Amino acid sequence: MRNTVRRLLIACVLSLLGVSAGAHAFLSQAVPPVGGVVPVAPREVRLTFTEGIEPAFSRIELAKADGQPIGTTPVMVDPRDNTQLVLPLPPLAPGRYRVKWRVVSIDTHPTEGDYTFEIRP
Repeated sequence: MRNTVRRLLIACVLSLLGVSAGAHAFLSQAVPPVGGVVPVAPREVRLTFTEGIEPAFSRIELAKADGQPIGTTPVMVDPRDNTQLVLPLPPLAPGRYRVKWRVVSIDTHPTEGDYTFEIRP
C-alpha cells in the first residue's frame, strides 16, 4: 500500500513539473520568415507563438543590420488571434533587418529572441 501511495505521489509531482515546463510562449512562425529573403518590403512583422500573448508586456523592435533602430508604430496583438503579435512597418529599403522580440504569455512567462531577414528585389 505504501509503495502505491508513493508511486502516485511521484507521478503527481512529475506531471506538475511537465505542465510548468510547457508554460511559455515560443515562436512557432514568423512573417517575414526567420533568415528569409523577400522580394518586396513587408507591410508588417507577424509573429505567431505557441500561447496567447499579453499585449501590455510584449514588444517587437526592428533595426537595420548595423543596429540602427527603425521607428515603427506600436505593436499589437491580433484581435482575432491572441497568439499573434503584429508590428506594422514603414516603407523599407532593400537590405538586411533584425527583428527582436520579447513576449509575456497570458500565464505571465516571458520569452525573447531575435532573427534577421533580407529584402532583395
